[in-house]
Amino acid sequence: MDVICLGEAVIDLIASEPVVSIADASSFVPVAGGSPANTAVALARLGLRTGFVGKVGDDPFGQHLGRILGRNGVDTSRLLFDRTARTALAFVALDEVGHPDFVCYRHPSADMLLGQADLDPGYLTSARVLHTGSAMLAAEPCRSTTVEAMRLARAADRLVSLDPNVRRSLWEGEEELRRVVLPLLELADIVKLSEEDLAALVGESEPYRGSLELLACGPKLVIVTRGQAGCFCRNARNSLPVPGYRVPVVDTTGAGDAFAAGLLAGLLALDVSAGDLPALGEEMLHPVLRLANAVGALATTVRGAIPALPDRAALRSLLIEQGQVGALELLDFLAGLPRRR
Repeated sequence: MDVICLGEAVIDLIASEPVVSIADASSFVPVAGGSPANTAVALARLGLRTGFVGKVGDDPFGQHLGRILGRNGVDTSRLLFDRTARTALAFVALDEVGHPDFVCYRHPSADMLLGQADLDPGYLTSARVLHTGSAMLAAEPCRSTTVEAMRLARAADRLVSLDPNVRRSLWEGEEELRRVVLPLLELADIVKLSEEDLAALVGESEPYRGSLELLACGPKLVIVTRGQAGCFCRNARNSLPVPGYRVPVVDTTGAGDAFAAGLLAGLLALDVSAGDLPALGEEMLHPVLRLANAVGALATTVRGAIPALPDRAALRSLLIEQGQVGALELLDFLAGLPRRR
């Protein structure tokens, strides 16, 4: 296994009309989503062997999510179906530039009930990377379960990737968010987050300054996504801005998850270990981040999260058009990786 994604798989209910508030929407279209689930599918479409660890309701929505993950090549052998709680729902409305506003229904939802007894340590440590997100840190018992999974992966010298992906409605306030999340960053080798997430965590949205504060919390590599402006990367050796791509934006839901997949895929193509991350130079980071930017950009051109995740053919076209030789070489290497479940 290359990457295991742990966390929530949800149904995004996306407002049919553009530029409306959630309360004013007249209808919603159900689409498979959930940040770690999105990343798992994006990784599988890039050719990586990917597994998903999580819990959904034993209901039609949960069964649908299991089928979607499986059809996209994600190993669902550790996806659990709970009969005591429903699958999480997230109502989504898009503004005029495709930026989503969320209202999550998790009171509690099945993903929140993932317990430490549900973890299979052997399965978790069979992968080169564990990827998770902060929605699983917003409540118990899934908080303790996520922390334990991160500890198991670190103890086995696996890369640990965390996407804070802040949903303010899941937290009592920024004080609680910072109290819980910041101390746990020392368990993460890689932290990928947006400018909005950065502001919520350290009170500073400017990537140069904010990433420096975040790096001091313990991770070895911090990447701040900036929409069409691209991303900003920092490790002990570099502070590196990398430009993005201009594409027709329809819906940015899941774009950060797609970026995370491109980032992890690129690092794995270079066979990067946790010990390598602090000293990675621009010559290695730049093509990885150009690939990640491309995956994230194409994910904004279609409505919904999982339906929008690009395949290798679409990525090759964009990278060739943009003359991104290094990123294209990484993508072609990934195409040759063995696919086995």
